[in-house]
Amino acid sequence: MKNQKTLKLCEFALLVAIEVVMSLTPLGFLNLGFLSASLLTIPVAVGAILLGPAASTLLGLVFGVISFIKGFSSTSLMTAAMYSASIPGSFVVAVVGRVLMGLCAGLLVQWTRRLVKKKSIADNIVGSLAAPLLNTAFFMGLLMLIFYHSEYIQGLIESTGISNPFLLIGMMVGTQALIEAAACGVIATAVSKALQAALHREA
Repeated sequence: MKNQKTLKLCEFALLVAIEVVMSLTPLGFLNLGFLSASLLTIPVAVGAILLGPAASTLLGLVFGVISFIKGFSSTSLMTAAMYSASIPGSFVVAVVGRVLMGLCAGLLVQWTRRLVKKKSIADNIVGSLAAPLLNTAFFMGLLMLIFYHSEYIQGLIESTGISNPFLLIGMMVGTQALIEAAACGVIATAVSKALQAALHREA
C-alpha cells in the first residue's frame, strides 16, 4: 500500500513537471500556421485517467496559475484587454476555469468506469476528450460571463454583428477548439493507455 502511494505521488509529480515544461516552452503548443492549438490539457487528462479527480484538479490548478502569470506578459489582444479590464476577473477565467476543468474531467472518467464496468478504452477516450473541450467551455464561458460588457467583447459584437454569447464563442474559437480536442484526445488516449499497460494498472 505504501509503495502504491509513493508510486502515485511520483506519477503526480512527473505530470506536474510535464505541465510546467509544456506551459513554458513551445512543446505545449501545436503551430498550424493559421492558428496555435494548445496541448496543455494532456497532462491533466492523463492525471484524470491514471490518478483520479483530486490529481487532475491540482494539475488544472497548476495549468491555470501558470497561464495567469504568463498573461501579464502576453501579446494577445484579448488577454491584454481582460487584464486591463479586471485582474480578479482574469484570475477567475484563467485559474478557476482550469480547476473546474480538471475536476470535471476526473469525475467524468470515474462515471464512465462505473457505467462500462469492464476493461475498455472508453474511460481513456472520455478523459482525453473531456479535458480540452471542458477547458474551452469553462474558459470561454467564464470570459463571456465576466467580460461580456467589456470594451473588447462589445467591439467584437459591433464588428461581427453577433451578440449571442454562444455564437460569438463559436466564431472566436470554434475551429481551434475542435483541433485541440482532436490532438489532445488522440495523444492523451495513447499515452494513458500505454502507461496503464506499463504500470500494470487497469481501470
